[in-house]
Amino acid sequence: MDIIRNDKQGAKVKLERIPTAPPKKLDRDKAKAEFDALGEELFDLQDLLWGAKLNSVLIVLQGRDTAGKDGTIKHVVGCLNPRGVSVASFGVPSTEELEHDFLWRVHRKTPRQGEFAIFNRSHYEDVLVARVNNLVPKSLWRSRYQHIRDFETLLAEHGTIVLKFFLHISQDEQEQRLLAREEEPRKAWKISAGDWEDRKHWSDYTQAYEDVFARTSTERAPWHLVPSDAKWYRNLVVARAVAEALRPYRKVWQERLDAVGKEKKAELRAWRKKR
Repeated sequence: MDIIRNDKQGAKVKLERIPTAPPKKLDRDKAKAEFDALGEELFDLQDLLWGAKLNSVLIVLQGRDTAGKDGTIKHVVGCLNPRGVSVASFGVPSTEELEHDFLWRVHRKTPRQGEFAIFNRSHYEDVLVARVNNLVPKSLWRSRYQHIRDFETLLAEHGTIVLKFFLHISQDEQEQRLLAREEEPRKAWKISAGDWEDRKHWSDYTQAYEDVFARTSTERAPWHLVPSDAKWYRNLVVARAVAEALRPYRKVWQERLDAVGKEKKAELRAWRKKR
């Protein structure tokens, strides 16, 4: 099993039962060849998406510190044409953002038709960090699950393909990555005491994530739980999932482009007759 696709609201997920490592028998050379092929396919699918402008794609990346959100963006999103791709990171809300509802800053960053948007952390921080650190009353963060479902349903009904990924790493792997950051000059800027402090709340975050999966997984906005202890495997699994989600649209996007092409040719012939 390389990925768990949770697309039913209320479905229970126990993270401790889900592997964080890749299958032992998986051949890395074959995995690399598959990833390269998926990269070419994603580039082609994105080109159709951009031209047809019938849909957009929202990729939500969530995970504990060091899970690899930046790495996933670098490798998987790096397969795409930068034209029509945006990346948004959501940290501590600004004063202006706090003066609006919690989804205000997020909705502004959603993709236009024909485009990809990648959220490096997202609106889910408002039912994760806000919950674990008691930043808002329980009655408030509990009400947000319904708001989130409605928000993602709205996006889907207007043509956005919503894909949500939880990058699942083990406690041991996280510890190794945090220690490695301290030793690596180019990565030391990422480390903070807060990263180690959050490890004390591992079980609290586990419960919060499990509730997120149960309360916000839907058929049109599913959660994908990705084993992420091995970075190369994480990238492969995410690329697979994105490609699988977009393939069913290939035909309608191509038909749309064919129709537009006929219209453009007719316009060109009419223009030439007038010359």
